[in-house]
Amino acid sequence: MDEVVRIVEEEGIIHKEPIVIEGLPDVGLVGTIAASYIVEKMDYKEIGYIESDLFVPVMVIHEGKLKNPFRIYSDKDGGIVVVLSEVAVPPRAVYPLTTALADWFHKIDAKLIISIKGLPVKNRMDIEKPEVFGVGNNEAAMEELKDKQMEFLEEGFIAGTYAMMLWECTKRRLSAISLLAQCFPVYPDPGAAASAIESVKRFSPQITVDVGELLENAGEIKLKARDLMQQTALSASEMQKGMEQDMPIMYR
Repeated sequence: MDEVVRIVEEEGIIHKEPIVIEGLPDVGLVGTIAASYIVEKMDYKEIGYIESDLFVPVMVIHEGKLKNPFRIYSDKDGGIVVVLSEVAVPPRAVYPLTTALADWFHKIDAKLIISIKGLPVKNRMDIEKPEVFGVGNNEAAMEELKDKQMEFLEEGFIAGTYAMMLWECTKRRLSAISLLAQCFPVYPDPGAAASAIESVKRFSPQITVDVGELLENAGEIKLKARDLMQQTALSASEMQKGMEQDMPIMYR
């Protein structure tokens, strides 16, 4: 039987216990904006893509070239891998996608998986620089967060792709963390992405991007990301319907 989600990687790629940075569409599009900015400014090479019949049948075009919206990038030394998507993850694809990615992370012997996501806050307009909180999936990941002086998310819950990614990595004894940046609940948030990137740089000194340009172009980025934000909100709404009965009782 064919795999439900297929990770297609170029031949001859060498990984050296990489740190994996994952940026998939989520609230505020924090992960997608942050991961895309890192890839662009660090000039990482595209090394593969992810495909599945469960995904929306969409391709994207960049500089006249047809590209898969679920792409994988790497630095030239094989020490950093970035996974990003420019389309929302359908609810039915969450489990197969996170399982396939976790298997692949195990295969390439990933040292640490860093998922970037948004943490919606109602008073975002009053926050000049969004805070970033960390969640670790095991003791090693928790120690890593402490070592980098990251604030912990003390109470709450996470759902969807990032929640399942932490759990699937736990099952494979991989260290994984989620970095949650305070963000607008319903708008793309480049400011939150900038804060998330600054936090990522604590774990990966090789990433030397300046977020100044990201902040300067925030308005343009928000306009470009509107359609993806709408797709993501719709996907989240469908997922929420299925979660309402399963949500921890204290958060209903």
